[in-house]
Order: sequence, then C-alpha cells, then structure tokens
Amino acid sequence: MGNLLTRSRDRLFAAGNDLAAGWLDRGELGGRRRKLLGRARGRVLEIGIGSGVTLASYPPGVEVVGIDPSPHMLPRARARARRLGRAVELVEASAEALPFDDASFQTVVCSHVLCSVSDLDAALSEIARVLARGGELLFVEHLRSDDRRLAAWQDRLEPAWAFVNAGCHPNRATLEAVRDAGFAIDPLHRFELPLPLVKPHAAGVARLAP
Repeated sequence: MGNLLTRSRDRLFAAGNDLAAGWLDRGELGGRRRKLLGRARGRVLEIGIGSGVTLASYPPGVEVVGIDPSPHMLPRARARARRLGRAVELVEASAEALPFDDASFQTVVCSHVLCSVSDLDAALSEIARVLARGGELLFVEHLRSDDRRLAAWQDRLEPAWAFVNAGCHPNRATLEAVRDAGFAIDPLHRFELPLPLVKPHAAGVARLAP
C-alpha cells in the first residue's frame, strides 16, 4: 500500500511540477536561471533535470546530459527536448551514484535539486568527482531561512512538505554543505520568490578549491 501511494504521489508530482516550473520560469527565477546557465560550457550534466524546463536556457554548442531518479519525469524532458530541437542524453539515475567517469564534465547544474537528494553530502561528493579540473557547479536552490520564526516553521512542516513534494526539504543548509564539500562560491546572489515556505533562494557558481 505504501509503495502504491508513493508511486501515485510521484506521478502527480511530475505533472504538478511541470506546471509549477513553467509558471516560475516566467518570473524572476527564470531570468536568474537563464543568466546563470548562459555560463555553461563543454559537456554539461544537469542533475534532476525533471521535465526539462531548463533546456531552452543552455547556450548553443554545449553537450547536455540530464539525469533524474523519477521515471515519470524523463518522458516529459524527452518530449520537451524534441520540441526544442535540442539533443540531450537522458539517464535514469540518482545524484548519490552518478554513472559517469571521473572528471568527465566541465559544468554541473542543479536547479531546485539539492533540497531533494536523499544524501546531500554524497551527492556533492559525486558532483566533485565528475567535475573536470576548473569546472563549475551552477546552482539555483532555496535555503534554510535566517529568520528564526520562519526557520522554525520550516522545521515543523518539513516531514509533510517532503512527502508531498517528493523529498524536498525546506530547511536544508545547502550553502554550508556546498562549502563543506570543498567548493568556493563566487558569485552568489540571494533573492526571494512569492512562495510561502521555501525562502530565501540563491543562485551561484561554485568551484572546487585548488
């Protein structure tokens, strides 16, 4: 019964996420993400590609590989890639066990993904492993609030929020985890979206310290 409920949730989340992502992409989030992804170069790995809403933001000439653990998301990404005429390799895989060689990507992209991975430290370790020397991690993520009252609500509502939103944790200290994984972040831009619980947001570029 539990597995059936989870599968039903994941199918509904895939459909709802597609609509929500399209709506958010028309606002400030989309503008910041397009500017950030304009930096992508070489072979690009997008972790948690979802329905592929980011595909239109990549510059010409990059080779995009997208992974997602959800079998319900990848067909949507594949259909979007066809509509855009964008060649993309799509793989069902998790961030904690990337099926790629060491140092095989010049760019790794995470957009609203690090909040949802099962093991954030393992995912960041894998990102560091597959990034080539001098490569960049481009990320847009929501963060644990600096406001104590909002942070308390994020903690209180986290179990229900995570179940409804396929594992999204509104209270993760993502920037601290990225830095602890050996990355230096520069530049970093904080901003807020009209969402009640997942704030603030940050868009940034992270590189492994030499």
